[in-house]
Amino acid sequence: MQNLLDFLARHFHWLVFLLLETVSGILLFSYNSYQGSVWISTANAVAGKTMEMQADVEQYFKLKRLNEELSQRNLVLEQRVRTLTESTADTPADTMLAHMKMIPAKVVANSVNRRDNLITIDRGQADGVHPDMGVVSGLGLAGVVYMAGEHYSIVLPVLNSRSSISCCVRGRDYFGYLTWYGGNPVEAFVEDIPRHAKFKKGDWVETSGYSAIFPKGISVGKITGIYNSRDGLSYSLKVHLTTDFASLRDVYVITDEALQEQRMLQSAAQDSLAQNH
Repeated sequence: MQNLLDFLARHFHWLVFLLLETVSGILLFSYNSYQGSVWISTANAVAGKTMEMQADVEQYFKLKRLNEELSQRNLVLEQRVRTLTESTADTPADTMLAHMKMIPAKVVANSVNRRDNLITIDRGQADGVHPDMGVVSGLGLAGVVYMAGEHYSIVLPVLNSRSSISCCVRGRDYFGYLTWYGGNPVEAFVEDIPRHAKFKKGDWVETSGYSAIFPKGISVGKITGIYNSRDGLSYSLKVHLTTDFASLRDVYVITDEALQEQRMLQSAAQDSLAQNH
């Protein structure tokens, strides 16, 4: 206590000076509109510059993650080019790809910790989005449009127990159905792969093209585990998904005239069979 009193006694004149300066500054800026506006403008400029510097620092530390994502996307694009080159060797590009378009959309609501997750996007019927259209991310498969409003749509993602998408091992004709059983949001299973199929860990899984929702060749993930099915008649493949649903922000809705025509024919055929029975 004595040391504090000695310190105050030695520096009393400086403390009084700082106190008077503070009081005079408050009086100056509080009761003079011009000086007050200058102070507010300066304070706002300093605060804005500080926030800008903080954003720059945060952006710098995010560069590594962004570079990793860009590298992954480049890898996926290279794989798609290879797949398209192989599949269109005897087909003119304008006849196969001209009808396919992508509607960009933003994810406005998403979850990954439920049994039946849903995704909401900011595109709807006014933008050409309708139920049963495929949805992909920059890295691969995302889900299927479940409901479409005027300006928003609900997507049934891979991370939903009701999702079942036809997939195959890349470079082979063996196909099964992608299913998610909950839990880990980066892993799913491809069921019903035939016992005579040839594949190995590390092989890529992609959409098979056997449905009227997705064309062939959209990346699904990489095989990380091979198991026998419950009945022992087929294989169950554990797949590490290429799409990171926890950080999903930008998606694309596939609008394909050929796929739409196929859906209409399949629906008409099912209605006809139902009426006959």
